[in-house]
Amino acid sequence: MKKLNLKLMVAVVIAAVLIGACGKKDKNECTATAGSTVASDAEEAMVIKYLDSMGITTRTELNGSGMYYVIDTAGNSKRAGLCTSVTVSYKGYYRNGNVFDQATAASPATFPEISNLIEGWRRTLPLLGEGGVIRMFIPPSLGYGASGWQNPNTGLYYILPNAVLIFEMKLIAING
Repeated sequence: MKKLNLKLMVAVVIAAVLIGACGKKDKNECTATAGSTVASDAEEAMVIKYLDSMGITTRTELNGSGMYYVIDTAGNSKRAGLCTSVTVSYKGYYRNGNVFDQATAASPATFPEISNLIEGWRRTLPLLGEGGVIRMFIPPSLGYGASGWQNPNTGLYYILPNAVLIFEMKLIAING
């Protein structure tokens, strides 16, 4: 009887360990990708037209994607990975200057993983260190695309379809 109880106890412990291990991700295991979308010529032309109209001549194109950015402050040497949580302050607006979203330094936004953000952010946030400041000029296909971002209950758009998005962002903290 004692042998049976011992075997049963060992089996329960092994089962508990196996069940406990299921679904756990090694925090170093990250298979997310930043993306490789390339904006159409028409989308890139919209971004360039805006940059030229604002006199922004010192800019960098992101790997031939049609997205442009300006790093105003590089920040420190610490860099975020795609599966890293970050805290940022930002202002997002359209080419006409209308602000559609913002998070201030007094009330910043924390995102659990960069990999869950729009492609334009996924591809540029890892370029900054903590304290870094960037301006991003994102064509629609690296933002919210032809669908935009719509409230499913009201039908109102948070982000308009086919919109070029401009973000001014400060990377406050890399969390982890």
